[in-house]
Amino acid sequence: MENPRSSTQQYALRPVVACLFLIGLGATASAAEPARISDSEALRIGKRIWQNESNGSITGLTAWNSGEDFASLGIGHFIWYPQGVQGPFDESFPKFLAFARDHHAMIPAWLNAAAACPWNSRAEFSKAQNSSQMQELCQFLAHTVDLQAQFMVTRLQQSLAKMLDEAPPAGRANVQRQFERVASTAHGCYALVDYVNFKGEGVLHTERYRGEGWGLLQLLEQMHGTENGARAAREFSNSAAAILRRRVQNSPPERHEARWLPGWLNRVRTYSEHS
Repeated sequence: MENPRSSTQQYALRPVVACLFLIGLGATASAAEPARISDSEALRIGKRIWQNESNGSITGLTAWNSGEDFASLGIGHFIWYPQGVQGPFDESFPKFLAFARDHHAMIPAWLNAAAACPWNSRAEFSKAQNSSQMQELCQFLAHTVDLQAQFMVTRLQQSLAKMLDEAPPAGRANVQRQFERVASTAHGCYALVDYVNFKGEGVLHTERYRGEGWGLLQLLEQMHGTENGARAAREFSNSAAAILRRRVQNSPPERHEARWLPGWLNRVRTYSEHS
């Protein structure tokens, strides 16, 4: 009987042509240097994601949302948990720090040595707003916008193989096809990078409510179109909106996720603008 994981390779080998900086996706990526985008292109995508997350404000680079047990940092609001906290969502800020070290970024000494978020609650985080640590953290984040964008592009580059591994064998060709349709659109690279950063790949079983996920995998699985260009962009945007509405409907009532839905829908609407 065929191993359901082994057939992933046949879909991951084809590169996305139109989205040039994603050349080397999937199985071929591990054997090559990670594809990079220019600093100017990274900065353009990064600023747009920063605008989505916190209106492009410096103060929005360091946040701790009400009702959550983690800090949200950087242009992509990367999650950072305090010591001893293990939440259901992917903790991305330590991964960005490792990426920054690999790229020889100047990281504040205390941050470089931190094993976990030094603030244990939203109250502690708010109280520390004028501290030297918080000021250094904010400066570091403000000075690495393009690097943060490169980190998010790298995450997307690695996501296709993960999604194909997780998808049922019969659905893998469609996931690959829909990914390529979106990547070929005018703003497809931005849309894919943003959504993966925003709601993840959809491969973690902890990131599901009532057994249903809300990541890029689930979004692509809902798409079945064949046309490229503006039609693909609209379908991606509409599928994202449907997935996010389903997440809110499935979410635990105590999380009050309906308060975030209007902003989420405005965000995914940008995926089909000017495409």
